[in-house]
Amino acid sequence: MSDSPVVRHGRLILVPALITLAITLLRLAGELLHWSPTLFNPEAGGGGAVVGIVWLVPVFGIYFALKVAGAGEAPPRLGRALGLLLVALVLLPASGAVAGALGVSEVSTTMLLVFVAASIVALLVAMRAWPPLGRVLLAYGLAARIPVAVVMLIAILGDWGTHYDVPPSPEFPAMAPLAKWFWIGLIPQLTIWIAFTVVVGSLCGILTVALLHRGRRPVAA
Repeated sequence: MSDSPVVRHGRLILVPALITLAITLLRLAGELLHWSPTLFNPEAGGGGAVVGIVWLVPVFGIYFALKVAGAGEAPPRLGRALGLLLVALVLLPASGAVAGALGVSEVSTTMLLVFVAASIVALLVAMRAWPPLGRVLLAYGLAARIPVAVVMLIAILGDWGTHYDVPPSPEFPAMAPLAKWFWIGLIPQLTIWIAFTVVVGSLCGILTVALLHRGRRPVAA
């Protein structure tokens, strides 16, 4: 009897998920021990740090795409897939721009909800680009981001001063630790960052597979 999709996806993402968890813990240790800020940026958002799991998304997007194609799933029609992913990519900045034009503050919970809604739509759109790959990336995204959400909860409760517990802006509304975690930890990790994983991972993976399959056989309609 063949394995269920859940079992197959679990096996495929197991090693990438463990690598991602190891880097998350390394990043946390680096910030707590005040190692190089270039490698472990502790500032709000932690953007640009060399050590971080965001850089793994295109790498594993390509890896998963090659595995999915190798299992016999025909690559998607490139034009349609890229069109869907382009729509998914512009949804967040476009929705933020529209909300800003309507007077919504950039650091408010209302703006965050706008991004959450846009990310959910972007995720659904991106999943249609190449569904077999999208499902694997969704599973990997959850495996990667749930531990981050847990780390953020512990960091916020302990007030560790890492990028895991610092608000995205000094102007972000003050709130109790659990409420703060809900707004800057749980919700973004399980919506915005999951969407980012599926959209960017799909884009890198589909482009790679399309290039490798060029001239070999026609892609699926």
